[in-house]
Amino acid sequence: MKLIKQYKNIALVLGLLTLASCSQEDQPTESLLNFTPKVKTDLDRWIDTNYIDPYNISVQYEWNQNVVDNNRFLFPPAIDKVQPALEIIKKIWIDSYTTIGGKDFVKIIAPRDFVLVGGVNVNPDDVSNTLGLAEGGKRISLFQVDYVDKKDRASVTEFIHTIQHEYVHILNQTKTFDVQAWSKITPKDYSSDPFSISDEEAYELGFISAYARSNYTEDFAETAAIILLNSEEDYAALLASITNPAGVAALKQKEALVVQYYRDAFNIDFYALRDEAQKNTTKVLND
Repeated sequence: MKLIKQYKNIALVLGLLTLASCSQEDQPTESLLNFTPKVKTDLDRWIDTNYIDPYNISVQYEWNQNVVDNNRFLFPPAIDKVQPALEIIKKIWIDSYTTIGGKDFVKIIAPRDFVLVGGVNVNPDDVSNTLGLAEGGKRISLFQVDYVDKKDRASVTEFIHTIQHEYVHILNQTKTFDVQAWSKITPKDYSSDPFSISDEEAYELGFISAYARSNYTEDFAETAAIILLNSEEDYAALLASITNPAGVAALKQKEALVVQYYRDAFNIDFYALRDEAQKNTTKVLND
């Protein structure tokens, strides 16, 4: 019994020595990690000046498979499309909130990382697209960067819709809106399949878009974002197009709660913010 134990000990020692020998032989002679600092381009320096230094917001525009859904057909943006897209965001979103909310507003409450994607993020239904994603209030992914046309209002509005909508979610994570009051306005018309009807049909039910029917939080974010995307006259025209008085009344109730939220939670005049965003949108188009 003792002899068998001795053989086992000898075999164990030999095994460990062999393993140590093999591990030494397999060790690379040079590190596989690249510690060479990236040489910054003019674009990188522009991002530093306009995003990282003043607002501590980083921008990922080079491909990183760890921050995108690998089950979607996505690709990085064309380099010459990155700065124009970021200029739109800065002028319409950052500058508007800074002017109305104060110079430190976006510095304090903001996503800390933008991920830019060149292509369209088509949803599994093959009907709708995802324009943007917010992850825990820290990262916002923006799609269709390659297709933004700074000279076309509809294109700019569609692109900035993403950040306006997702930023409302970030604000809501900081201070919540009156969910109880909101839930009483159109309680029966939310749907797990919001795109089963058109935007125009959603208006009649008291929703600012078909997507707003998803749930209370999406409804609030859509209502705030779309009002910010429209001039006072354009939004009035939208309300005037609705034939159902109950739908108009519901939208006006929701608008009032949005205005109250911005005032009480952040001391922001929501209509002044809308007018500033519209003014800055015009500047982007004319720049």
